[in-house]
Amino acid sequence: MRLVAVLVAFVLAGCAPMGTVSQSSGGAAVSPPAVDSGPLLPAGQTMAHFRIAVTRIEPVAEQICRQRGNNSNCDFLILVDDRPGAPMNAYQTLDRNGRPVIVFTARLIAEARNVDEIAFVLAHEAAHHIEGHLARQQQNAVLGATLIGSLAGALGGNSPDAVQTAQQLGATVGARAYSRNFELEADATGTRIAHAAGFDPLRGSEFFFRIPDPGNRFLGTHPANADRLRVVRAVAATL
Repeated sequence: MRLVAVLVAFVLAGCAPMGTVSQSSGGAAVSPPAVDSGPLLPAGQTMAHFRIAVTRIEPVAEQICRQRGNNSNCDFLILVDDRPGAPMNAYQTLDRNGRPVIVFTARLIAEARNVDEIAFVLAHEAAHHIEGHLARQQQNAVLGATLIGSLAGALGGNSPDAVQTAQQLGATVGARAYSRNFELEADATGTRIAHAAGFDPLRGSEFFFRIPDPGNRFLGTHPANADRLRVVRAVAATL
């Protein structure tokens, strides 16, 4: 237990500055809305907005993905999770063949007040793949596990349990250290994608006004909403 306490103190001291940096892990979870901005739209209308966003965002995202040349697979698969009780969320992942998959829960689609909001979230998730955030997050996790695991040995934690605990802690720190920067990067690229597809990213980013502000929590995965809005506005001003 003493070793673990020493490691936690070291991580807090060494990584706290990273926790205050204003962006994704590969998946960008969206929290439940905190501020209401008008009545919900009928279900048929929100699903119509979703289909319009997919039709226009997907080919633009694929084109930009291929132009970047960073990914071998740019064939996006976009799905809806309609399980009852599934929380409001949207995230990007890969299937076992390396194909990029973007998932929206039905609740998130229902919360969107206009097509620009859905388009912006979709463009943001596509940007995670285009920017290679999943691979970069995994690299950070491996690096963190290796460094903290080595530190455990140097501090005399020779038992397998102590080293494993240290590696798990290091992987968590490594994976989250730059997640806020990834989110901001995805916001910037997502703004360009949404604009290129004919949507208004400024109007779309109003979605931020209805989700809780994560602030600057230590090892939080998302930056403050104000930081995200600044990025969107700055990029949009150049388009």
